[in-house]
Amino acid sequence: MNRKTILTCAVSGNAPFNPKHPDFPVLPADIARNCVEAAKAGASVVHIHVRDPETRLGSREPKLFREVVDRIRQSGVDIVINLTCGHGAFFLPDPEDESRGLPDSDMVPAAERMAHLVDCLPEIASLDITTGNQEEGPVQFVYLNTTRTLREMARRFQALGVKPELEVFSAGDVLFGNQLLAEGLVDGDPLYQMVLGVKWAAPATVETILYQKGLMPANAHWAAFGIGRMQMPMVAQAALLGGNVRVGLEDNLYLSRGVFATNAQLVERAMNIVTQIGGEVATPAEARAQLGLARPAR
Repeated sequence: MNRKTILTCAVSGNAPFNPKHPDFPVLPADIARNCVEAAKAGASVVHIHVRDPETRLGSREPKLFREVVDRIRQSGVDIVINLTCGHGAFFLPDPEDESRGLPDSDMVPAAERMAHLVDCLPEIASLDITTGNQEEGPVQFVYLNTTRTLREMARRFQALGVKPELEVFSAGDVLFGNQLLAEGLVDGDPLYQMVLGVKWAAPATVETILYQKGLMPANAHWAAFGIGRMQMPMVAQAALLGGNVRVGLEDNLYLSRGVFATNAQLVERAMNIVTQIGGEVATPAEARAQLGLARPAR
């Protein structure tokens, strides 16, 4: 393990969560507080979604992102900010006629999907370079990102100076990421994030990590994370293989069976795993140096 491990905490996500969790962050103030607590626990990066305060479901409202980011920046705590850019690609086909989307579909152009990036100018934002069938409880939908839209988003990332975190759910997604790089649509060394364990996508196994890692360019930075009970096993596997890691309540709500976690506790456990196998977690400043980031103007 030559380089220090970059540890991301994904604090809230956008999917439905167990309402019995005693402190799941929904309001901007609570999301920001969780980001600050994760930073103090040792995270290098925080990955941020926002939620509608009334429905408690994921939102792409720029004002909510701005409030969270402003609160973090005003806290005085140093952390690399990574905003999601995954909203606006949810297609719910009408079961009676799949050529039509149900009213709850959320499909919008690239500029609208990225409005909060223009306002907040994070150092990193996720670019989910995938399309696939997904399920959240009883809801079946298509996470729909066309290559046209993804190329347009990549160009806008470049114009804003925001580094894309290329989120990949399968091997073909890695190949498309390589194509974006070949077309000059990704600046600097690329950053890939393997999403493992999502239903109908890449499984959370060491074989998956090795295969997908082998498809990436030699200069790629990469990370991998598992969801649910596979969160910590994937921390160990990714760190052992020289990658970066991610934990947080977006991906897993529990410390152990039936015991709810906080984001800070998940960060602490991941740090312990990394150090126990002989590694060291990067500070935010060290993460910036590794990834070639520059602080945005504030």
